[in-house]
Amino acid sequence: MQMLMSIAIVVQIIAAVAVIILVLLQHGKGADLGAAFGSGASGSLFGATGSANFLSRSTAAAATVFFCATLAITVGSGAFHKRAAAKQGGVLGTVTEQTAPANAGAGAADVNKDLQSNQVPR
Repeated sequence: MQMLMSIAIVVQIIAAVAVIILVLLQHGKGADLGAAFGSGASGSLFGATGSANFLSRSTAAAATVFFCATLAITVGSGAFHKRAAAKQGGVLGTVTEQTAPANAGAGAADVNKDLQSNQVPR
């Protein structure tokens, strides 16, 4: 199980880097391929619109791999296992119950005096 989690994390990192690179390679709506290479788009490697379609599809594929790897890591981490969550008890399971002292009524005035003396004047 640990090896599959490691593989999923590596795949996720590679897909994230691929998405970043592919997004940075794409041009804006107004820019064409000729602006990047200094010539017309007809002489480019993918044709006039081939690079936009190739980069868009590659970005979509890398994003799909990224999300699938993220889901695999989430499922593999045990986040959806109800038995594991019940055993841990959550954050509130670590809180200890505090009991009030026997002379709580007499000490309340002292606490108010301490709070008032610690206030900063305006």
